[in-house]
Amino acid sequence: MKLRVVFRGELLEVGPRPPRAARIAIEGRNHPDTLAQVLGSLEAGGEVALLSTRLTERERRAQLAQISGSAKASEAATLLFTSGTTGAPKAAVLTLENHLASARAANQTLGIDASSRLVCALPLFHVGGLALAFRCLESGATLHLHERFDAQAVVRDLQQGATHVSFVAATLARVIDICQRFPPAIAVVGGGPAPKSLLDRARRAGLRVVQTWGMTETASMATCERPDDADGTTAGPPLPGFELQLDSGEIRVRGPALMRGYLGQSRQEGWLCTGDLGELDARGRLKVHARRTDLIVSGGENVYPAEVEAALLEHPRVWEAAVLPAADERWGQVGVAWLATTAAESELRAFLRERIAAYNIPARFIALAELPRNAAGKIDRLSLLARRPPFPAAP
Repeated sequence: MKLRVVFRGELLEVGPRPPRAARIAIEGRNHPDTLAQVLGSLEAGGEVALLSTRLTERERRAQLAQISGSAKASEAATLLFTSGTTGAPKAAVLTLENHLASARAANQTLGIDASSRLVCALPLFHVGGLALAFRCLESGATLHLHERFDAQAVVRDLQQGATHVSFVAATLARVIDICQRFPPAIAVVGGGPAPKSLLDRARRAGLRVVQTWGMTETASMATCERPDDADGTTAGPPLPGFELQLDSGEIRVRGPALMRGYLGQSRQEGWLCTGDLGELDARGRLKVHARRTDLIVSGGENVYPAEVEAALLEHPRVWEAAVLPAADERWGQVGVAWLATTAAESELRAFLRERIAAYNIPARFIALAELPRNAAGKIDRLSLLARRPPFPAAP
């Protein structure tokens, strides 16, 4: 079990490192050492939890406590943290077969083989980044691992013959902004909606752009446009082995890459109700209308308003809080906090930086004397959305 990895310009053969225990937790930084620890745990039949490098100390302690307090999960290979609609972090239990089934389906769909070169500038603690490593492990392809997203470095890899690269809309835009012509390569775009104008720009630049939809619970993408039949209007049909159905507009999915469940909860059986809303066109291609009912997808990061609101309400001079999405040209979406508060924005930002990851902090804060409420006495989010003024692009 070895990977060919290009890191800092050097071609490496990364093999497994023996794990310290049956379950280990590591910071999922983009480095060959991370991959060696993952491979070692898989080879030994252990479990590895990949923690975000962006967590505050408070968030990190909470995730470690959850891992320590739960029994070893049968068949588990990786534990990847996600959040439910309540904002409470949960660890998705994924098996080695889940990851390999996802890799096989992706490789078949995207034409990945031993001659392929995959650019990984996505975080390894996200399923989208980790999935690229499994695609290389399954196919024998070479992984070009970047320590962080650097648009110039991604452009250089593509100019030098990389065959596949994965983006969110924000990172694709940054690459197209600095280079308008590329050799042919397949560019996979996920993590939320991408403007059709951006996809068209990327195609004119020579990239074979395909949109995709998936989640941690499906070990990465579950649908994907086919490279020879991509028009940017859908997230494509299901990958081989996956099935989709709609229940009152909610997307449900099943297949061999579907997680075994959440750590400490009952086993996932049958169809997974995703909470995402969408439709299937006449050709069975998925159109996603909303990324879960309260989810904000900002630059590929999932922002759950309930988590941000809870952090804001810890401040002694915040009495009401509602976090809602606003469209943003650079990030796709950003969070806007509507507050009943007397605290200054700078004070609230400093307060949140100690409690939640930076990508969760709203781009804008709007103070009102009180927030509107509906007939049920709940904050009237639709009213706030309707009265929302136009916003300039977030920095």
